[in-house]
Amino acid sequence: MGLKNKDGESVFRDLALFQDYHGMPAFKNELVEYMAKIRGNKVKFDPNNLVLAAGATSANETLIFCLADPGDAILLPTPSYAGDLKWRTGVEIVPIHCSSSNGFRISMFALEEAYERAQKLNLKVKGVLITNPSNPLGTTMTKDELQSLITFAIDKDIHLISDEVFSGTVFDSPCFISIMEAAMDGNLKRNTDVLSRIHIVYSLSKDLGLPGFRVGMIYSNNQTVVSAATKMSSFGLVSSQTQYLLSYMLANKKFTSNYMKRNQKRLKKRKEMLVSGLKKSGISCLKSNAGLFCWVDMRHLLCSNTFEAETDLWKKILCEVGLNISPGSSFHCSQPGWFRVCFANMNQSTLQVALRRIKDFVERSSFNYQQNMGSLSRKLISNWVRKLSSADREEQER
Repeated sequence: MGLKNKDGESVFRDLALFQDYHGMPAFKNELVEYMAKIRGNKVKFDPNNLVLAAGATSANETLIFCLADPGDAILLPTPSYAGDLKWRTGVEIVPIHCSSSNGFRISMFALEEAYERAQKLNLKVKGVLITNPSNPLGTTMTKDELQSLITFAIDKDIHLISDEVFSGTVFDSPCFISIMEAAMDGNLKRNTDVLSRIHIVYSLSKDLGLPGFRVGMIYSNNQTVVSAATKMSSFGLVSSQTQYLLSYMLANKKFTSNYMKRNQKRLKKRKEMLVSGLKKSGISCLKSNAGLFCWVDMRHLLCSNTFEAETDLWKKILCEVGLNISPGSSFHCSQPGWFRVCFANMNQSTLQVALRRIKDFVERSSFNYQQNMGSLSRKLISNWVRKLSSADREEQER
């Protein structure tokens, strides 16, 4: 077989017959080094605090099982993509409503409001789950914002989960700041259990383009969580063959460094192409610096300010334009008319075709709107003239 160790001996038998659910030490060592590299080596990770899982969704679900009981609540900023974390865990997801008025940033007011809403529903809040960089916004959180969240978690005696699966896709300033880096602040470190409240979810699906490999992980300094999550990981292991292959790939530092730089450069170029093309059609995007998508404002194309109108617009774009973009309602956005548009899942020529189709659709919609308004105006004027004529006849008859 082709799988051999450094001494040229076949490792196929070992990989095929046995798997340690703690994970291969060689793979975990390479993984924590890669995670530190993405974060500018400002944070060091201990491989003993790493738990492998079959993708980030599995990792998030495992963490929820470890931190909360059925009927407890997890606060989640919206718009957000977090999969269906309620189905098997039995937790209640309480949205932290973020608004376009401040670029969908998490405000302390919205955070407190969500916490109080959960309490009024007699729900015990066990934690806050954030995605940084954000999916679907494509934005990164500032150090101040992260530290405010940490302080909130300390004050409320709850946990903080940071899903950082898009951390390697940051292609523009400001740079990515991990929740672990924000927690290293001197004032926060004085709280002895601050790190035991913070948990990171990560995967190789987005940063290395390997979603089919199903490689996710949990990082936590809380040994109780690590122990429980390790036991639960037996329900969703990463295969020995995958770990063996990726340990060699991650060990090639020159490759991973070049890949990251080239990938970020390409993402920036493709994002700028999308934003520029949409702007020509009169469509704007939320300013972003990360991710594989843009958060696009199509509120002016709605026939009414409702989610029903958003769904109608999505169906038109899907059926008439032939493009599948994700409506904001699928990310629990509180305002209709926002859509997530992916730009990294197609080549440049395909993106150009998509932009032309959108431009044609907007022009047709504008023409139809003007025609309808013109027809409506003529009808209103006709009715007005008819009423005046009727009033004149009645006056003459008197």
